[in-house]
Amino acid sequence: MIKAILGKKIGMTQIFDESGKAVPVTVIEAGPCVVVQKKTEENDGYNAIQVGFGEITEKELNKPAKGHLAKSQAKPLRYLKELRLKDTNAYEVGQEIKADVFAMGEWVDVTAVSKGKGFAGGIKRHNMGRGPMGHGSKYHRRPGSAGAKGPARIFRGRKMPGHLGGVKVTVQKLLVVKVDPNRNLILIRGAVPGPKKSLITIKSSVKA
Repeated sequence: MIKAILGKKIGMTQIFDESGKAVPVTVIEAGPCVVVQKKTEENDGYNAIQVGFGEITEKELNKPAKGHLAKSQAKPLRYLKELRLKDTNAYEVGQEIKADVFAMGEWVDVTAVSKGKGFAGGIKRHNMGRGPMGHGSKYHRRPGSAGAKGPARIFRGRKMPGHLGGVKVTVQKLLVVKVDPNRNLILIRGAVPGPKKSLITIKSSVKA
């Protein structure tokens, strides 16, 4: 069964395994999430569940959000996200999904919006090479030739300076190192996209 949960990125640290080796991990506050809505192939054309995460006060919600959450008798929630699953029979509206849905040793895919880094040049954004750094060169980090002379335009897809980061990124096949169900924490080996306190989606890995 494909499992999924929403969480908040806390930050990075390191723990020590049984052999005493330091393992870099990202700490994620995963859940508890509430199943707010359930979609089926018969009614909606695809299978999915909508889950909510992060309790807030009622005055922070607008009327449509209050009415939507009232159908599932859920508390006011900050985030609502739809998770497409092949089979939704294991989930029911109102059900809670907690951190212990995953176990140590499982492989997961982590999705988040990467850190926005503003306008960046071609060297930082696309790992392009630079020109000579001597004083007489006068050509160090500029983009260089950009397009064909005949059409006199830039072809679509040309790598150029522009906005870097701030896009949806999925890192596949990361290892769950530890799960702390009492504190709703999941420790994942290595780095995951996004800044601290950002919304994270953890799903069973498609490559496992």
